[in-house]
Amino acid sequence: MEDRDVLRALVRRPPRYPFGVWPWRSAAYLVTGAVGGALACAALLVLLLASLLLVGIPLLLLGGVALGGAERLRLRLVDRVPAPDPHRLPAAPGLGAWARTRAGERATWRELGYALLFATVLWVLDALVLAVAVGAPVTLLAAPLLLAADGHETKLLKTVLATSYPGALAGAAAGALALVALSYPLGLYAAGRGGLARALLTAGERDGLGEVIASRARLVDAFEAERRRIERDLHDGAQHRLVALTMTLGLARLDAPPDGPLAERLGQAQEEAGRVLAELRELIHGIHPQVLADYGLGPALADAADRTAVPVGTDLDGLPRLPPAVESAAYFTGREALANVDRHSGASRARLAARHDGRVLVLTVEDDGRGGADPARGSGLTGLADRLAVLDGTLAITSPPGGPTVLRVEIPCRVRSASSSPRTASSSGRD
Repeated sequence: MEDRDVLRALVRRPPRYPFGVWPWRSAAYLVTGAVGGALACAALLVLLLASLLLVGIPLLLLGGVALGGAERLRLRLVDRVPAPDPHRLPAAPGLGAWARTRAGERATWRELGYALLFATVLWVLDALVLAVAVGAPVTLLAAPLLLAADGHETKLLKTVLATSYPGALAGAAAGALALVALSYPLGLYAAGRGGLARALLTAGERDGLGEVIASRARLVDAFEAERRRIERDLHDGAQHRLVALTMTLGLARLDAPPDGPLAERLGQAQEEAGRVLAELRELIHGIHPQVLADYGLGPALADAADRTAVPVGTDLDGLPRLPPAVESAAYFTGREALANVDRHSGASRARLAARHDGRVLVLTVEDDGRGGADPARGSGLTGLADRLAVLDGTLAITSPPGGPTVLRVEIPCRVRSASSSPRTASSSGRD
C-alpha cells in the first residue's frame, strides 16, 4: 500500500523511503516553493509600492486568496490527502458579494499572513535546504564530468581539489551516499513545511469540526434532559395511576362475594396490574436510575452489578461526581457490558472497576467467559461507542477465543464542582 504522505514514508519499516518517489516529491515541493516564493517576494514589493496609492491592500487580500488556493494544490506533492478550501460561498452573485465574503472571513486573513510569511521567510528556507540536501551532493556526483570539462583539476564544493579521476570518482561516491543520507532531513523538512501550510490554510476545516462536535454535545445534553423528563412523567404519572388502580381492584375484590367468579377475575386483574407496575418500575429504572442522579456513578454501577446474575466483584470506591452526560454514558455502557456478560459470555465471574485520575474516567469490565465477543454482531455496544465519541471517549474490547473478555472505556472529563454535586454514597459490590 502506498504511503499517504511523506511523514508516513519516513517512518515506514522496513525503510524504503530513499528509493521511492517521496524524496523526489519533497524536492519538487521545495523547488516550487523557492521559485514561487521568490516571485511572491517580487510581487509583494510591487504591492507595497501600490499601497501608497490606496490600492495595495485589496490587491494583497486578493493575492493572499490566490496564493492560498495554489498552495493547497501544491500540498499534494507531500500529502496525497486533498486540503479542503475553508472559504464559504458568497451569499449573492457578483464580485462585490465575493469580496465582502472573503474580507469578512478569518481564512482570508490567515491566507494573507501565510502569503507574507511565504514571500519573506519560507522560500529562503526552502532554497537553503535544497542547496544543502540536493545541491551539494549533486555537485559531488558531477565531479568526474567537471574534471573532464576542465581537463586538469576541479574543486569539489570549493574546498577539496580533485586532480585525478580516482579522486573525482571518490567524490562522486561520497555525493551518492550524501544524497541518500540527506534525503531524510529533506523529507522531514518538507513534511514540516507542508504541515505548517495545511495548519494555516485549512484551519477553517478544524473550526467547522469543532462546531460539529459542540453541536453533537448539545444534542447529547438535550437527549439526557428529555430522558429525565420521560422518567419523571412515568414515575409521577403512569406509576401512580397503576398504584391507584391496584388499590381500587383490591377494594373491589373485598366487596365482591369471596367465592364467586367476580372475585376471581378481580384478583387476576389485580395481579396483572401488579406485574405491569413491576415492569414499569424496571423501565423507569432503565431510563435513568434515581441512584445515578442522587448518588453518582459508583453507587449506580454497584446497583447494576447487584442486579447481574453472574457474580460481579467491584472496585468503585473514590469516584467523584462527574458531569451528568459522562456519568450517564459510563453507566449505560457498564450496564450493557454486564448484560452481555449475563447473556452471551458463559462466565462464572466478572469484575467491574472504575477510577478517575483527575482528567480521565476509566471503566473496565472483565469476565472469564468463552471470549470471541464482536461488537459488530449487534451486542448494543456500537451505539454506545458512538455516544462516547461525542464526549471524546473511546471504547475498546479485547476478547480472544477462550477468553477473558475485557472492555475498557476512557472518557476525558473533570470533576463536577461541589456546588452542583448531590450527596455521595460509598459504592458496594457483590463478590
